[in-house]
Order: sequence, then C-alpha cells, then structure tokens
Amino acid sequence: MKFDKPIALAADHGGYELKEAVKAHLDEIGVPYIDYGTDSTASVDYPDYAEKGCKAVQDGTCCLAILCCGTGVGISMCANKMKGIRACCCSDTFSAELTRRHNDANALCMGGRVVGAGLGCKIVDAFLNAEFEGGRHQKRIDKMMALENH
Repeated sequence: MKFDKPIALAADHGGYELKEAVKAHLDEIGVPYIDYGTDSTASVDYPDYAEKGCKAVQDGTCCLAILCCGTGVGISMCANKMKGIRACCCSDTFSAELTRRHNDANALCMGGRVVGAGLGCKIVDAFLNAEFEGGRHQKRIDKMMALENH
C-alpha cells in the first residue's frame, strides 16, 4: 500500500483509543497520516471530528479518512452528509475490503467500543490494501453520488 497523500485520522472521545492504536499501526507500516483530533477521552462531539477528517479528503489534503467514535455509526452518518464522501462503518475485514472495491469508499468508520485495537488495525489494512475495481461498479457510484443533489 502506497499513497501519494496522507490519511486523515479523526475521532471523538469514544474512538480516541482506537484512533491512537491505528496511528501506531500506520507508523509501524509506514503510512503517512494527519491527526485531526481529538487528543483525549474528554467528551467532545463526533460531528466536529467527522467534519475535520472529511474536509481534508474534500480539499485534497488527504486521500482517505479513518474516523472513529464509540460505535462508528454516528461519525459515519455525519461523514456521509458531506459532499463527495462515501463513508462506511465496518466491524469486519470483509466489509472493509469490499466497500473499497465495489463502493469506492473514501472514509472508513469504526467503533472504539465495538472493535478492539487488533481487529481495528486488521480492518484498516483490509481497507487500505483494496482498490476500487471500477467497471460495473462505476455506474452505481455515479448514481449514488447523484443522490447528493436531491
């Protein structure tokens, strides 16, 4: 896995520890990232961190985002409100791989209270190692993205 831009990382308090484990893993495998916070387990609002991580993808600073909250659901819902973001909430490696291959997901969301650090890092690897297959999937992506205009 080689990226021309860093990965955006962001989490609320419920995803902070998982984000920190992902950071250590990315350091270990040599994948660059930018950490958009939070920096502790003190209570914060996940929409703020979804926005920070996804803006970095929208403006081209980062190629992908990895976002964590307590369940992964709230932060993924927020991320999907942002134009051009295709976020998925994954708790297994199969979904993480296929959402990149078939849905061209550009934001992986996970729950710090759902997956542990070990599984979380395996999910990250599955997501980062997969590439969009295009082909028959592209027309579906085009239809999906057109829904932003409704």
